[in-house]
Amino acid sequence: KQTLLPLLREEASSFIFPCRPAMQRPELQHMVMELLKCIPLLLFLLFVCGLDHFIFSILSIIQNHSYVQYSYQTSHHLSVNVMGTSLMAQLLRSTLGALNTSFDTEVETSNVACLPQPSGMTRQRYLDTCLPLGALALLCLVQVYPFRLRRAIAAFYFPKREKTRVLFLYNKMLRQRKNFLHLQRGRIARQARQPPGL
Repeated sequence: KQTLLPLLREEASSFIFPCRPAMQRPELQHMVMELLKCIPLLLFLLFVCGLDHFIFSILSIIQNHSYVQYSYQTSHHLSVNVMGTSLMAQLLRSTLGALNTSFDTEVETSNVACLPQPSGMTRQRYLDTCLPLGALALLCLVQVYPFRLRRAIAAFYFPKREKTRVLFLYNKMLRQRKNFLHLQRGRIARQARQPPGL
């Protein structure tokens, strides 16, 4: 009677043994595919953080080098002198004398209100931004262990289905092994029929 155990090396590499703590080849392939899906997110995050730092640098250069202060001083003196002693001169002197003014103006202003006031992200903020992606990568690494429980949970709730699945897998492995042995015998027979010089 044919039995499956012990498994051949090629057969053992295609199975996942739940009691082994190390990651196995099928799990490793799945984990690598999940990690590759994280690469676009990582690139986008690096691009956004780099763009943020670039814009902050430009705005801080503008803030430091675009400060302008204006100082404006002016004085106005208006004086109307009417010469003469006639009645008309006195009338004009009293009327136009109200126009005699004198004032000084001094204005200081700057463009501080118009300048940007950038605030850069601290290291803690950058870490807080990258933390979800790190957690996602860690979950991709650790997800293989909870996935091993799926079959055990399904077997607990559906024992008949589990028995059918195990029988199907057993028969499939026996057929594959039989076909493999048949192919190996044929290959060895062909090699035995060839002359030794070839």
